[in-house]
Amino acid sequence: MTASSSPTPHRCFWCDDSQLYRDYHDTEWGFPVHQDTRLFEKVCLEGFQSGLSWITILKKREAFRAAFADFDIARVARFGDADVERLVADAGIVRHRGKIEAAINNARCAEKLLESQDSLAHYFWKFEPSPTARPARITREALRSMTQSPESVALSKDLKQRGFKFVGPTTMYALMQAMGLVNDHEEECHVRAAALQARAALAPVLG
Repeated sequence: MTASSSPTPHRCFWCDDSQLYRDYHDTEWGFPVHQDTRLFEKVCLEGFQSGLSWITILKKREAFRAAFADFDIARVARFGDADVERLVADAGIVRHRGKIEAAINNARCAEKLLESQDSLAHYFWKFEPSPTARPARITREALRSMTQSPESVALSKDLKQRGFKFVGPTTMYALMQAMGLVNDHEEECHVRAAALQARAALAPVLG
C-alpha cells in the first residue's frame, strides 16, 4: 500500500477539514502543559474563545501572541490604558474590551498566585481528576455531554475567588482538555496513547 493510499487516521469528531485544526489536535490538544507562559496563554485564549469557535482563535493565535507580548505574565501585568486601546484597535485579535481587560487583570492575578505557588503548573494540576471520576470510555457521545466537571467547577470557583475573570466552569473544562489535565481524545483516536504517555512523563516534573 502506498503512502497516498494509507487510511486516514481516526481523529476526534470535532476536527474539521482544516489542516490547522488537525495539526492542533494531533500535536497539542490534550498533551500536558507545565510551562507558566503556555498555561497563561491557554487561560487567556480560552477566555477569548467564549462564544466563538476555537478555529477562530487558532487562526488569530500568532496575532494574539504578538499583541500580548507572547503572553509573558510580567509584561502583560504591566499593560495600562494605552495598551487596552491599542488592543481594542487591533484587527488581528478578538477586539472585545471586556476580554482584553480580563487578560490583563488575569496576568496580575497570576503574579499574585505565584507568590504562594511554585508555578502555575503546580496550581492547575492540583485539580486533575481521579481516574475513577472519569468515564470508563471516552466516546463521541460522552464527549458531547461533558462541558464541565466537578473539578472544572472547583477550579473556576477558586480562580474567581483569586480575582480571575472569564474563567467559568465550561471555559475551565475546555482549558483542562487543552492543557492535558484530562485526556478527552476518543478511545479510537490515533493521538490518545501519545497523550497518555506524555502525561506519564510529566510526573517527575510536577513532583
